[in-house]
Amino acid sequence: MPIVILGPTASGKSAVAVAVARRIGGVVVNGDPYQAIRGLAIGTGQPDEAEQDGVPHVGYGILPLSARPNPKDFGVQVRGWLVKEREAVLVTGSGLYLRGIWDQLSELPAVDTPLVDRVRRWGLELGTPALHRYLAAVDRSRAARLHPNDSARVQRALALHLATGRPPSELLSGPKTAIPSGWRVLVVTPGREQRRERVVMRVAAQVRVGWREEVAQLVASGHTEDLVALRPLGYATWMAGGDPRAIQETVVQETQAYAKRQATWFRNQLPEASIWDPDTEALAAAFAHLGLA
Repeated sequence: MPIVILGPTASGKSAVAVAVARRIGGVVVNGDPYQAIRGLAIGTGQPDEAEQDGVPHVGYGILPLSARPNPKDFGVQVRGWLVKEREAVLVTGSGLYLRGIWDQLSELPAVDTPLVDRVRRWGLELGTPALHRYLAAVDRSRAARLHPNDSARVQRALALHLATGRPPSELLSGPKTAIPSGWRVLVVTPGREQRRERVVMRVAAQVRVGWREEVAQLVASGHTEDLVALRPLGYATWMAGGDPRAIQETVVQETQAYAKRQATWFRNQLPEASIWDPDTEALAAAFAHLGLA
């Protein structure tokens, strides 16, 4: 019976996944597309040797920077990893990619790469809020469900509209989804203030161990276009340069906004999932939620 540990960035879900995997004698399987890419270890929070703590980990840092993961194909890849492991603990913070892993995505029309790149350039030149206003003009329903600064989903919706001439909400609606039969799900959910504090501490730790230098090395090695295309959280801000303290504060704000969206998604999309607060409950309670007590 597979287990999945979910939660926003900096919630501590990776550590919980390690504890659960050790409890059942299993392995941790990565469900985050950015943590699957080599070269982004610090900024994406790929667990290092100390954090893995002797527990086998699968799917981290194995794809080249030239990879362009999408929810459907990455979902197929992760399901392959899960099938190979007898006792697997999946961990991810991405609701969209979780749907891909659970094979719950609608079949969408193909969108040509040049069109995707064109919409991305518009976002860089005009800003995501401007694209969000355009989306609202062609599909008020879809725009209402997206934050004006959610660049990835706004651009994806606009590209679908331009490719098909149809409102993206028609293409993305799909059937109602629920936790697949047999899965045990735990959402690691700190309180709002604790979540914000955790993000501050996480970004500070990433900076201490060399996030800025990681980005500089990638740029020096000719991977600027890869980073622009992949859009991993925080990297573009470091690439833009400026005062390191100001950059770090901006990255904190970006990460806090992202973590808030993640927490909202899990709360709204998986209301039946078990919730565990790492700041107020003992780890034993997490095991109990998963039927491991």
